[in-house]
Parts: sequence; structure tokens; C-alpha cells
Amino acid sequence: MENLNVYEKPVTLNNILKFAVPTIVMTVFMSFYTMVDGLFVSNLIGTNALSAINLTAPIIQLVTAISTMLATGGSAVIMKKMGEHKTDEAKEDFTFLILINVIVGIVMCIVGYLTMHQIFAGMNLSSDVERYCMEYLSRYLAFTVPILLMNNFTLYMIASEKANLSLACSVTGGVLNMVLDYVFIAGVDMGISGAAIATGLGYSVTAVVGLFVFSHKKSLLHFKKPVLRFKVLVSAATNGCSEMATALVTGIITMMFNWTMLHYVGEDGVAAVTIIMYVLMFVSSLYTGYSYGVAPMLSFYYGEQNHEKLKKLVAVSLKVITFISVITVAASFLLTKPLVSVFARLDNPVHALAVTGNRICTVALFFIGFNIFASGMFTALSNGVVSAVLAFSRSFVFMLIAMIVLPLLLGVNGIWLATPAAELMALALSVFLFLKYRKRYGY
Repeated sequence: MENLNVYEKPVTLNNILKFAVPTIVMTVFMSFYTMVDGLFVSNLIGTNALSAINLTAPIIQLVTAISTMLATGGSAVIMKKMGEHKTDEAKEDFTFLILINVIVGIVMCIVGYLTMHQIFAGMNLSSDVERYCMEYLSRYLAFTVPILLMNNFTLYMIASEKANLSLACSVTGGVLNMVLDYVFIAGVDMGISGAAIATGLGYSVTAVVGLFVFSHKKSLLHFKKPVLRFKVLVSAATNGCSEMATALVTGIITMMFNWTMLHYVGEDGVAAVTIIMYVLMFVSSLYTGYSYGVAPMLSFYYGEQNHEKLKKLVAVSLKVITFISVITVAASFLLTKPLVSVFARLDNPVHALAVTGNRICTVALFFIGFNIFASGMFTALSNGVVSAVLAFSRSFVFMLIAMIVLPLLLGVNGIWLATPAAELMALALSVFLFLKYRKRYGY
């Protein structure tokens, strides 16, 4: 029971933050991986290469979608079993799901190489941008299996009370990515290929460490002879389908942003969208990190039917998210020009586009945190259906409506307003479902 002490402690802000802060810092560093690529690529190669990174994002999001589904859904299923004291069964399921990740990663890598040429050839891109897309994605796909393992081991380390180790892996991977970006791009002139390899090697740190950590039986979760339980895979996929939907439709919406910007502005617009997405991705990582951090606690308390702790955890979480929302909105408004200037010079037309876009999109930061937490909470409570409805509505349905209607009415500014409008609609749905299921789960 010593390993479970964290779940037995009183639910206070201090104890929650001790559990969640390492996860928040970790996800922030993970968000840096793509941002650092953009920083080096835009300054050392050019904004055409920066556009290429954004154009490859939908395919990369597909890899992220599958791994996120298996990681978040699997963690919820396994930690619920730990709360029910089915420890041996939980370890068997854990090992089984990790093997599934490896198989899925190999298949996705092969399919990616077979189809990427046709994907980019149909976009009517300039020859330079298309070449950059092919170079970046071909190197990135080589790391598909480590990326899937990284996403899974990150959450399982947190669930096993090794959040600090997970944080150390993310920081190490982030620093390695930054160093290798400079070495590969500026030092040995590998161009955009170097950026992709640097990112892949950064991701691989957590994957390699996780293999060693979970091989030791002293870990709360560790590898054990797997048992094929198809029901477990279905449960993990069902519980994690909302997170998969979020990642997957994010890729679809990214394509819509790109196509719309290409229509209204051209490739400079795609580069501006990339910069705005970095800002939104950074802030979203704060909420995602917090949700990942408290998810094992939510699942554990739900498994042992401890409604008092569950209610206290949710109440404190909503206060934390409110505080972060106010701070990030203020910071984004005040730091818009310095943030954009990191990626684009003042004389570059991308700069003016991105400054306007960021100021408009910043409004969305008032709502994003609550929507991310609501979806993550229902996943942790093993209600993947409600979580999926929230995630799919927020990331696809509402965004699709906003992206179709607002640009027709307001032009380029309508494109920027689509994100705040979609998040506001999603907030209304989150509040409705939160209140609807309050008595059922006792939070």
C-alpha cells in the first residue's frame, strides 16, 4: 500500500499540485518539440519551410491520435482496476496494450511511406514547399513506434507515481531536440530533415527510459506476461476515443485552416496560422498537463467509490483552470508582438498577419481549459462516449461551422474568429453535460 499513499492523502490544492505540476511542466516541454522545430526552421531556412511543417501536421496528428487514444483510455482502465485492487490483471493489461502500440506503430509507419507522395502531390503547392513536406515527413515517420511508446509511457509513469521521472525525460528530450535542431540545421546543413530527426530523437528519450523503468518489478506498474483480453482493448479504445477524436480532427481542422488561408492569402497565410497554433498549443499544454496529472486520481477515486474526494478534486481543479485562464489571456495579449517576432521578422508579411490573428484567437483561451478538463474528466471516469461527444463537437462540429460561416462574412478575420467561436460553443456543451452527470458520478 506504500505505493498508493498519494491516492490516500487528503485532497488539497497542495497535494494536487504536487501530483499535477510535474505533468504540466512535462506537457509544456513536449509542446516545445514542435515549436522549437518551427523556431529554427523559420529563422534558419525560411517561412516556406515553416509552412511545410504545418502542412505535414494533419498526418502527424494521425499518429498522435492513435497513441493518445491507447494511452489515455488504457490508463483509465488500468488505474480503475488498481483502485479495485486487481493489480495482477492491471499489469497484464498494461503489457498487452504496450504491445498493441508497437504493432500499430509499425503498420502506420509503412502506410505513411506508401501514401505521402500522393497526399502532397494533390495540394498544388510550390515545388519548394512540396519538397520540404516530403523531406520532413519521411524522416519523422521513422520514429513512429518511439512516438507511440513515448505518449503511453508518459501517462503510465504519472499513474505509477513517477511524474518527476516523466518530467525529467520530457525536459531531457526537449533540450536534446533544441541542441540537435541547431547542430543538424545550422551545423551540418541537413535542412528541414534535421529538424524532423531532432524531434524524433527527443521523443525517443521517454520511450527508451520507459522500457527500462517498466521492466523492474518494483514499479507500481511493470511488464508482466500479457493476457489477450479483447474487452480491455475495446474499453481502452472506447475510453480514449475522445482524445483520439481531438487529435484526429485537429489534423482535419488544420487542413481546413491551411486551405482557407491558401485561398485568401497564400502560403504566407499558412505560415501565420502555424505561428498562432504554436501559441494555442503552448497554452493548451498547460490544461492538458493538468488533466493528465489528475486523471489517475479521478479514476482511482471513482474505482473505490470515494465521492467525497472526487467532489473535492473536481472543485479545486475548476479553480485552478480559472486562474490559469486569466493569466494566459493577459500574457498572450501583452506578448503578442514579441511572440510573433521570434518566428517572423517585422518586414515579413507573415508578421502582420500573425499579430492580428493572435490577438483575435487569444479570446479562445478563456474557454479552452474548461473544455479540455471536461473531456479528460469523463475519460478518467470511464465514460468515453460523453468525452467523445465533447471532444468531437468542440474540435470538429463547432469548428467546421465556424470555419464555413465566419470567413464568408468577415474574410481573413473570420478565420481567426473561428477558434474562439468554436470554443465558446463547446463551453456551453461542457457545462450542460457536467451538470447532467453530476449526480451520477457524485462530483
